[in-house]
Order: sequence, then C-alpha cells, then structure tokens
Amino acid sequence: MKKKMFTLTCGFQQGFSIMRFVLTVILLQLVSLPVCPAQNGAFYINGNGNGNGEHYNSVKLHIETQKDRLFAYRGENVTLTCHYRYEPVVNMTRKVRVKWSKLNMDFSKESDVIVAIGLRHRSFGEFRGRVYLQQNEEREASLVITDVRLEDYGKYKCEVIDGLEDESSIVELELRGVVFPYQPHHGRYQLNFHDAKQACEEQDAMIASFEQLFQAWEDGLDWCNAGWLMDGSVQYPITLPRGPCGGKGNSAGVRTYGQRHKNLHRYDVFCFASTLKGKLYFLRHPMKFNFDEAVKACRDDGGQIAKVGQLYAAWKFLKFDRCEAGWVADGSVRYPIAFPRPKCGPSEPGVRSFGFPRRENGKFGVYCFKMS
Repeated sequence: MKKKMFTLTCGFQQGFSIMRFVLTVILLQLVSLPVCPAQNGAFYINGNGNGNGEHYNSVKLHIETQKDRLFAYRGENVTLTCHYRYEPVVNMTRKVRVKWSKLNMDFSKESDVIVAIGLRHRSFGEFRGRVYLQQNEEREASLVITDVRLEDYGKYKCEVIDGLEDESSIVELELRGVVFPYQPHHGRYQLNFHDAKQACEEQDAMIASFEQLFQAWEDGLDWCNAGWLMDGSVQYPITLPRGPCGGKGNSAGVRTYGQRHKNLHRYDVFCFASTLKGKLYFLRHPMKFNFDEAVKACRDDGGQIAKVGQLYAAWKFLKFDRCEAGWVADGSVRYPIAFPRPKCGPSEPGVRSFGFPRRENGKFGVYCFKMS
C-alpha cells in the first residue's frame, strides 16, 4: 500500500513539473513578441495597429480644412474643403474611411451627411442625392453640396479614420440672405419657439441665428419687438436707442432676454430668407382683389401668391421696388421699396406693411411668384 502511494505521488510531481516547464516556455515566447505603442496610449502586441501594415509610434494623421466661414447662396453648389496628410510622409496608398456630419448649434448631436470608403459611399437624410466627395487631389476629402438649401446652414465635421487613428476638423457654412421680423395675423408676442420656427418655414424662410441677426443689426436693422432665434434665445436689434426700447441711456446693440422656455414663453420671431429660385412680380386689376381673389389671380396666371420671405428676398437681392400695396400668402398686405421717394413711406429702404386687413373686404393688388 505504501509503495502504491509513493508511485502516485511521484507521478503527480512529475506531471506538475512538466506543466510548469510548458508555461515557462509560453511566457518566454510572449515576452519576446514586439510591443507597439499606439497614439491613444494603449499597447498592441504584434499588431499592425492601423490595418495598413504600420505601427502607430511612427505615423500621425492630420486633417486640414478652411478656417474662415464659407458663404453661399441658396440654390448654388458649394465645396467644403478637407485634406488629410501623414507625418512623417507616407507614400503607400492607404485605405481610409471618410465621414462628413452636420452639427447641432450646441454641438449636442450630429447628423450624418455622407460616409465613404474607397469608391463606396452613402449619403443620408435630406442630403441624399445632393452631396458627393471631391477627390481631385491626393488625400482630398472635400464635401460638395449641390442645390444649397436654407437648412444646410451650419457647422460640418470632416472626419478621417485610418484604423485606430481618427482625426476631424470643422467647416462653417453661412448663407447670404436677409433677416426680417415677423409676427402672425393674431398680433404681437403670440408665438412659442416651435410656432415661431413653423411660421418662418411657412413663409419660405427659416428662423434666424444670432450671427445672422447680428449681421443684420450691423447693416442697420432696428426693431423694438423681441423675437425668437434659432438657439432658443429671445433678442432684438436697436440702432437708435430710445425710451420704449431699452432706454435712451443704453448704447446701440442687440438686446437680449436670454434663453426662454420654448413651450411657455411667447414672442415674435426673426426669420432668415435667401435668394429666390423663381420670379416674383406684381399683379394688378382695375377693381383690385380681396384675399381669395388674389390667390386665384396668381394661380390663373400660372403662379402662386408670394410668401413674405420671397418678397424680402426679391427686395434684398433683386432691388425689387413697387410703390403699390399687395396681398401676400400670410394674409398681410405689403410693398417693397428699394429706392425711397415721396409718397412711398419712410426715407429708408425696406418692405412696408399695412398689417392684416380683413380678407373678404380689403381691396389691393397681389404679389405673385413663379418657380423657375
């Protein structure tokens, strides 16, 4: 019995010694493998790191975009430039992933625009079919947006991904246009933020940004009613300080109420319109029109009654000038003056308003619009 126990003990010790020897050999082999530090501070054992056959301790990816804001008009094509390079220079062809996205005003969310790997690409949402990558030069990843729309305004991120390397840069797209104050037919300070946004869109415009309002103030816009802006703040521009508009003692500038509750608080709104994709014209009749007759007259003429944003765009960009009041789509009566003169309102250029006459009784001409 003792001899049998001795035999088992010896067998166990020999087996343990063999296992310890095997583990030692494996550990020695692991220690001998190359260890590659990556740019993110991690280490990769015997790995290419980026999938392109190079270690990250020797190659750094850089992105270069234009630093100044890019300006465009609605309806034209625009190129947001983006190039990437390696440091030190790498001559071999590398397979990278390019992604363009549009940022929210507060950078809280991104919307995909286009993603491309080699010759394969995919565009998303409202950009589908309107965007493509321009790659005329080596390592170029510029974004081309065709038929620019109002909602294309904003900040875009160009991102290039090479394995574990990921670099990005921001390009800002600004639209040329005109800012105008707007209030609906039911009077002053009736719009919460969501109503305000919709009101602008219904008039072929969008809710203005602070930058757009500030530019309008620099160009001379003076308005004493506070209005919503794109970021949810409520502000108003004053070029001539006066008592009812913040006091004479305050300097000129864009006055602010700060951020307001988007559902509960109610104000007017500042809208932004850009260039027209069509023709705006005045239609008159010896007997003039009430509102319903005006709508029908434009339709019978092959067009539609003009929207407020279209009237402002024609005045701003085409110097459209007409000293006759006419109906527009929201039921208001207005007329544009590019060249001030006696009997045509104040001495400054602008779009004059007669407010919202009764639709069934008012008799005026009408402003019509035809798509090009």
